[in-house]
Amino acid sequence: MDELPIGMVVASLGFVIGIIFGATAQRTNFCTMGALSDIVFMGNWSRFRAWILAIAVAIILSQILHLNGTVDLNKSIYLTTNFGWAGAIVGGLMFGFGMTFAGGCGNKTLVRLGAGNLKSLIVLIFLGMFAYMTLRGFIGPARLELEALTVIDLKANGFASQGIPELLASLFGTSEPTARWIVAGLFAFGLLFFCFKDAEFRRSHKDIAAGVVIGILIPLAWYITGVVGNDDFEPTPLASFTFVAPSGDAIQYLMTFTGSTINFGIATVGGVIVGAFLMAKSKGEFRIESFTTADDFIRHIIGAAMMGTGGVIALGCTIGQGITGMSTLALGSLIALASILCGGVYGLKYLEEDSFSGAFKAIFAKS
Repeated sequence: MDELPIGMVVASLGFVIGIIFGATAQRTNFCTMGALSDIVFMGNWSRFRAWILAIAVAIILSQILHLNGTVDLNKSIYLTTNFGWAGAIVGGLMFGFGMTFAGGCGNKTLVRLGAGNLKSLIVLIFLGMFAYMTLRGFIGPARLELEALTVIDLKANGFASQGIPELLASLFGTSEPTARWIVAGLFAFGLLFFCFKDAEFRRSHKDIAAGVVIGILIPLAWYITGVVGNDDFEPTPLASFTFVAPSGDAIQYLMTFTGSTINFGIATVGGVIVGAFLMAKSKGEFRIESFTTADDFIRHIIGAAMMGTGGVIALGCTIGQGITGMSTLALGSLIALASILCGGVYGLKYLEEDSFSGAFKAIFAKS
């Protein structure tokens, strides 16, 4: 019996961990958008701390993989020497604002779709379409022009990557491994302290479990693509969880099945939907939901378009940049993360004051 091609093995494993991701997010209500709405409207930080815990766990384990030579994170798109600061800001703000209109980020869209939300199907279609338009289509030239005008070539300035440890090591003349240990330790300690200093969060086993499981899945994905997929004849690009560009790839794959190859990103998108579906069905939470008004429909389309466009410009979403990118300690990911949060908070405030969103708080209470 012939062995499976490496690409198929990587995709299969991606599908499996995607199922775990989707099931975990559905069971624990893990959602960045919901976490921000909890803070803005109820002053509750527990879900946000779960997300921060996921970042901390992802940083610790990913940096261990890098430092012991198991995975070279410098091969990821986040640590390129082309420092796209403007794209991180503009795209991050667009994505953050857009996810408030769409009722959730890319991850939540897939999870809600798996749980029966037909609004998320429309969001996914438009998100994927605009992601592809920004990556390779009509909006692509504008994205490339922004990059040409604003990208800083760090290599020309003597830097090996845009990783915060590398930048600090070059600036202060220390060794890169030493700087990496220090930066990773400071990030991890600071984030963990922020999470567990709160007594309410310490009592919330659901939120702690969400943060730990999602955080572990990020370096596991690095291992699958970087180690299992490390083949001389069929190399797999180093990647982990992200949901904007892969959503566009997944839609294209469905349309051109006979001429396309399933990859890790497409497999994880499918896995998240299946995992959320299985968990929702097992817990009696599967519900068919649809739009109630034309305004609701229009708002979701606008939000999806902004997420698809902004996510590609920023090189990721709340998961892609917020957790996966942050696990590499990339400066661009830190800027994108801050921009997404700012855009999200502004979007929440905007919708709170807008006349066509009277049921807005109730919608996000279920996010």
